[in-house]
Amino acid sequence: MSARSTRKRQYGISLTAVVTAALLAAVTACSSTKTSGKSGDEVQLVSSGKLTVCTHLPYEPFQFKQGKKIVGFDVDLVDLVAKDLGVEQKIVDTPFEGIQSGEDLNAGKCDLAAAGMTITPVREKNLDFSAPYFEATQALLTAKGGKGGKYDSLDDLKGRKLGVQQSTTGEEYAKKHADGVTVRHYEDLALLLSAVKTGQVDAGINDNGVLYDYAKKNPDTEVTTEFDTGEQYGIGVRTGNDALRKQIDKTLKKAKADKRYDKLYKKWFGTEPKK
Repeated sequence: MSARSTRKRQYGISLTAVVTAALLAAVTACSSTKTSGKSGDEVQLVSSGKLTVCTHLPYEPFQFKQGKKIVGFDVDLVDLVAKDLGVEQKIVDTPFEGIQSGEDLNAGKCDLAAAGMTITPVREKNLDFSAPYFEATQALLTAKGGKGGKYDSLDDLKGRKLGVQQSTTGEEYAKKHADGVTVRHYEDLALLLSAVKTGQVDAGINDNGVLYDYAKKNPDTEVTTEFDTGEQYGIGVRTGNDALRKQIDKTLKKAKADKRYDKLYKKWFGTEPKK
């Protein structure tokens, strides 16, 4: 046999080995954890023994760092799902745009997205949501005793600066209703809140839960008004991932029935949810 044909054969064997290894890696990347739901479908996870969760930090009190640990209302709720699946929660901090667009889920970066995320028609085209688990609305945060006076509405901010977080429902609301207002965009909530506190903007718009939590811990700021947007948060999964979505719904329903949900709500918001 010639040296050339030997090299050709060796190359063929090497290529086969690479393809085989790639196929094995793809198969083992998703591992069944248990059956879920009446259909008997198995929940597939991107990492064996882990429920990998995409979120965007910080979004206190839903998910934020406390020391070296990530804690929050969403974290505790997803822990309940992980427990029912017999696995541990693993949190991945990633830009919100990749979460709400469904890109991170489609790429196998995570199994689900829990990021204080409002269910919207646009987002429902990109990912599937669990049943709603939290009621929210938009609100306005300002510094107390600001030079321009008290801002109780978006009309009061005409000629002023309003901070918004990128890719959020607050940003969308400002686009539609903040006429004559200069809008400044921030990548995450922490930057937005800092801009309000330091006077870089006259006010900031975001979900009421996070703004009230911030104002409580920063008495030099206040929530001056809410906008009736009637939002609901949902936990997102990749489109068509019905087995995991059904398991999330099952866990949430059980947690509400046995009052574990109420206890977690009171732990993070200081009061039980409205019935």
